[in-house]
Amino acid sequence: MSRPHRAVLASAAGFALVTALLSGCGAGDSTDEAPKSPASGEHSRHNPEATVTVEVEEDRFSPADITISAGDTVSWHFDGDLPHGVQGIGDKAMSINSPLFEVGDWSHTFTQPGEYRYLCPIHPDMRGTITVEE
Repeated sequence: MSRPHRAVLASAAGFALVTALLSGCGAGDSTDEAPKSPASGEHSRHNPEATVTVEVEEDRFSPADITISAGDTVSWHFDGDLPHGVQGIGDKAMSINSPLFEVGDWSHTFTQPGEYRYLCPIHPDMRGTITVEE
C-alpha cells in the first residue's frame, strides 16, 4: 500500500474513533430526549420516577411552577421559532443547564428535595420553579 493511501486510511480510522467517542458522551442525569408523561404538568404519586413535561412556548414555560417527588424527571419540550434554553438559578440549581433549542426535548432528573428556580438564558423574563418533595 502506498504512503498516501495509508495516510488516508489512518485519517478515516481516526475520524471514526473520534466520532464514536463523542457520540457516547453524556452528562449524568440529563438527556436530550425524554419520554413524555401522559398527563403533562401533573405528577402521579402512583408512578414513582414519573416524567413531567414542561412546554417551552415563545414567551413562557408552561406550566411554570410544578411540584414533583425526588427521583422524578422533568422534560422540557421545545417547539417554536425562537431558541430557548433552561438554566438553573442559584447554587442548588447549577446542574440544570440545557443547550439552546428551537425544536427538541431536554430532561433532568431531580434526586434531592428542595426548590429549584430556572430561567431561559436568552429570555430571562421566562422563569419557572420546580419544587421537589421527598
